[in-house]
Amino acid sequence: MADRIRSFLNEGAVTYAYILLYIALSSGQIFFNKWVLSSKEINFPYPLGLTLLHMVFSSVLCFVLTKVFKVMRVEEGMTLEIYTNSVIPIGATFAMTLWLGNTAYLYISVAFAQMLKAIMPVAVFVLGVAAGLEMMNCRMLFIMSVISFGVLVASYGEININWIGVVYQMGGVVGEALRLIFMEILVKRKGLKLNPVSVMYYVSPCSALCLFIPWIFLEKPRMEAHGTWNFQPVVLMLNSLCTFALNLSVFLVISHTSALTIRVAGVVKDWVVVLMSALLFADTKLTMINLFGYAIAIAGVAAYNNHKLKKEASKGSSDESQHPESIRLTELSTSNS
Repeated sequence: MADRIRSFLNEGAVTYAYILLYIALSSGQIFFNKWVLSSKEINFPYPLGLTLLHMVFSSVLCFVLTKVFKVMRVEEGMTLEIYTNSVIPIGATFAMTLWLGNTAYLYISVAFAQMLKAIMPVAVFVLGVAAGLEMMNCRMLFIMSVISFGVLVASYGEININWIGVVYQMGGVVGEALRLIFMEILVKRKGLKLNPVSVMYYVSPCSALCLFIPWIFLEKPRMEAHGTWNFQPVVLMLNSLCTFALNLSVFLVISHTSALTIRVAGVVKDWVVVLMSALLFADTKLTMINLFGYAIAIAGVAAYNNHKLKKEASKGSSDESQHPESIRLTELSTSNS
């Protein structure tokens, strides 16, 4: 009996450690990106170049870990048709999400960007209805209205609102919603079961290519004109390493927790980012209207998550028992943007 209790406590401690690691890395990566992009000391205001570096770094590390050292496994079953029809759109929308989301940090505060991200379920639901993956009903319409109202109130309470930053952040939200829709299509309609490491292995090179082409025309000339090739390589490599560590922490969380735990951890992370950014960055000034609106939006997000969990539970657990990591993969949105 004592051994069972000890084993249970040990498993619980490991699970909470993974969750705390995910929250710390996810929040820390957002702050790290903001600091690299906006800090005069680093002098690297190139979100496209930074995101490209992340994807190249992730591609190389995934190849080394899976093909050279073989400490991680890549799922089989990928075909040229699936890669063309599913992986490339996922890689393109993932690149779009990270690029636009990181660019928004040049114009708006981290806290306000996080508040705008709360509109994500609305974008996912609307696109899901258009793709035939979701059904419109009164309950979901009410939940979407609550989330939208909360985000509008939070935006109204923003002191230093910059509409260019808002447009970039909303573009990132649409990109992430499209990525999640393509992920759901890949899992449900194509029947391909991929763990998070396999997704990184296939998607990262595609995202890097999608970022490299616009970088040549949009940021490379500016970098050459300002002589920014003399950037601080140690800082940027650490930033890329943190991004990869965040993706691995997602893998650990998915492997050791439930869908409900993942969603709760995501909500906690959002609040940590909003509150901590007010302490870390001078451009963040929270108001009571900000927090009130964000609380309304988060309540709507919680209702949306609860609805999704009940919907997934009603479908049965046979598929999840065979491929738990693949099923829960689409439940975590991008956190490093």
